[in-house]
Amino acid sequence: MKRILVVDDDAAIRGMLKQMLEREDYQVTCASNGQEALHLLPQVKAEVVITDLIMPDKEGIELIRELKMSYPDLPIIAMSGGNPRINSHLHLKMAGLLGARVCFQKPLRRAELLAALAEL
Repeated sequence: MKRILVVDDDAAIRGMLKQMLEREDYQVTCASNGQEALHLLPQVKAEVVITDLIMPDKEGIELIRELKMSYPDLPIIAMSGGNPRINSHLHLKMAGLLGARVCFQKPLRRAELLAALAEL
């Protein structure tokens, strides 16, 4: 069973992802921002991190950068979208350059996310 850490400041998105992934037999832990994710990661021993990019406290780009320094082989899936003031395509491109293996525009499509997880 794969252990996944889902990081998003939106409780509804965290809950939806947790429910969807647990139905697929993944073990899911959630964090509301990058700082909480960094604290939880050693405890839950996540094998994949799915992170939003725009969050308070420690946002996703910072989180990806820190994860790649401490856990260079940890697969990361980045997701962003929904805020008209922010160019989410640019953020997703930056996430990919920093080491996210897969980048998704929100809203996520279930089949695409599950296919990406299967590949990782």
